[in-house]
Amino acid sequence: MTLTFHWFLPTYGDSRDIVGGGHGVPAGTAGGARPATLAYLGQIARTAEQLGFVGALTPTGAWCEDAWLTTAMLVEVTERLKFLVAFRPGLVSPTLAAQMGATFQRHSRGRLLLNVVTGGESHEQRAYGDFLDKDARYARTDEFLHIVRALWRGETVDFTGEHLRVEGATLARVPDPTPDIYFGGSSPAAGRVAARHVDTYLTWGEPPDAVAEKIAWVNGLAAAEGRTLRHGIRLHVISRDTAEQAWAQARRLLDGIDPETVAQVQAGLARSESEGQKRMLALHGGRRDNLEIAPNLWAGVGLVRGGAGTALVGSHTEVADRIEEYHRLGITEFVLSGHPHVEEAYWFGEGVLPILRARGLWEHPAVVADTQPAGIPFAAATPAPAGAR
Repeated sequence: MTLTFHWFLPTYGDSRDIVGGGHGVPAGTAGGARPATLAYLGQIARTAEQLGFVGALTPTGAWCEDAWLTTAMLVEVTERLKFLVAFRPGLVSPTLAAQMGATFQRHSRGRLLLNVVTGGESHEQRAYGDFLDKDARYARTDEFLHIVRALWRGETVDFTGEHLRVEGATLARVPDPTPDIYFGGSSPAAGRVAARHVDTYLTWGEPPDAVAEKIAWVNGLAAAEGRTLRHGIRLHVISRDTAEQAWAQARRLLDGIDPETVAQVQAGLARSESEGQKRMLALHGGRRDNLEIAPNLWAGVGLVRGGAGTALVGSHTEVADRIEEYHRLGITEFVLSGHPHVEEAYWFGEGVLPILRARGLWEHPAVVADTQPAGIPFAAATPAPAGAR
């Protein structure tokens, strides 16, 4: 199966240093941030589209801009790129969410993907008026997706659950095609929701052995429901012409992180209710040494950032090798990011993707223009910024 790559839209700001935030951690940066203007986010989106990324993940939470509104505005400055919109069920009715998804899909000409985020932090959920505990939030997500899926199939829905109730719910126009649903979670409650409802199960970037165990776990749950899932992984990336250059960049990022900031962020993340976040924290334990937790897998990002906290670091060939290793475990979709997001997209797109193309693992999703000379990769049509290859 051809691999699918997605990039990331930092709707909280970007920087040449690691930008913190997520899972209740206030947004901050180790260096001067680039504001998350529509012009800048549009530059990232167009770069990702040109290089061959299929979609772009947009986060959700109090630490960033609203994902629905931001991506809706970016539809008009892109042509093919899909938007993997993160949203939290329970903060809006399932009928309205289904209608919003259908509208987005119609006006974007089929470019909506949904990343369902149940919400791992009760204190952040309460700020939005949601006072359910974690297990109840997952139970509500189960009901929510049951309703949304039925509405997208064109059904009239009468449903009474423990948390949600609708009567005579229907959509005037169903989405065509139906948006794929992406979802991640490491708890038993999350596994049940994934098995019943989602198209692509996402994991954060853990070492290959741990990823293999998680895939086997969720596949077993899905099989019991008579379903099969695709699998994706969320990672940062630092790819360079040589391994030495890549690790030098990782060290530069680490040197820009203040120890006091690390201590503050780690103390906040230690209170997280998210099982996935606990697994991320266990990879480094808040230490600055021994951060290469598996070959080419670096946990330094997680010192100041909640959520995805690991990066693939190495030469273009080494990064391609690690991607191929994850692919052999069953991963077919990669949701990537890097600091800053324009430059790192070029490093990966012009360094790693051609290697994967040569190995028969990737093809550019766009049709090469008739004026493009034969044999020249699409990614080479637009020059990279200075210093980014």
